[in-house]
Amino acid sequence: MAATDTTRLAVLIDSDNTTARLTAELLAEIAKYGTPTIKRAYGDWTTQHLVGWKEELLRHAIQPVQQFAYTSGKNSTDSALIIDAMDLLYAGNLEGFVIVSSDSDFTRLATRLRESGMTVFGLGRRSTPAPFVAACDRFIYLDLLAPEPSEQSRAALREEEPPRPPPNLKQTLSTAISSTSKDEGWSNLSEVGSYLSKSHAAFDPRDYGHAKLGELVRAEPYVDVKEAPGPTGLSQLWVRLKPKASKTSSSR
Repeated sequence: MAATDTTRLAVLIDSDNTTARLTAELLAEIAKYGTPTIKRAYGDWTTQHLVGWKEELLRHAIQPVQQFAYTSGKNSTDSALIIDAMDLLYAGNLEGFVIVSSDSDFTRLATRLRESGMTVFGLGRRSTPAPFVAACDRFIYLDLLAPEPSEQSRAALREEEPPRPPPNLKQTLSTAISSTSKDEGWSNLSEVGSYLSKSHAAFDPRDYGHAKLGELVRAEPYVDVKEAPGPTGLSQLWVRLKPKASKTSSSR
């Protein structure tokens, strides 16, 4: 999944389903993957529960898209976001989409966009249903973006549903290294990272206390790490699973 500063992204925010207080952190995270050329937030802006969004929309030049709730209990915001996404897809001016929501209703949209060659990033709460997470190329949990990720602030983002625990690190990392290994079991760390993104859309080193994958692998006692020059002369990180100590038995 290649993303550069020139990758043009449409950021579509389901405001009814997302907190406004992490808008700056959310956009900073998105900037790692490309340039948000379109920024839209969808909701019924006549209601009081979206008042907190007003300053954030102005500060970050996010276009509010008004969608009245025509029927009680029905979310028309989802439909407006989906229609806009398809219009933007057919316009052909983008390389990727960012869907900010924790709503499983966007699962088919993410799948459809990927079928058309788009890269899809998702951002949402820990309670986001697994199908929507898996439908994205990459999914980032909002609580990882909190400037002070205390348990209290993360609990507020997780809301009423218990958080889904991250994958077992040793099992997940060992599989990724084994599946990409070459001579003597060594794997290029970038290939390991690519494998993790494809097999676990929500895999994130920050879930395990590290900002980057390189820091994470260095901290794991079952992983050997070495640096070697790459094709361009720049140093590259290689990893492998530490060989298991052979059992010696004496025959007497």
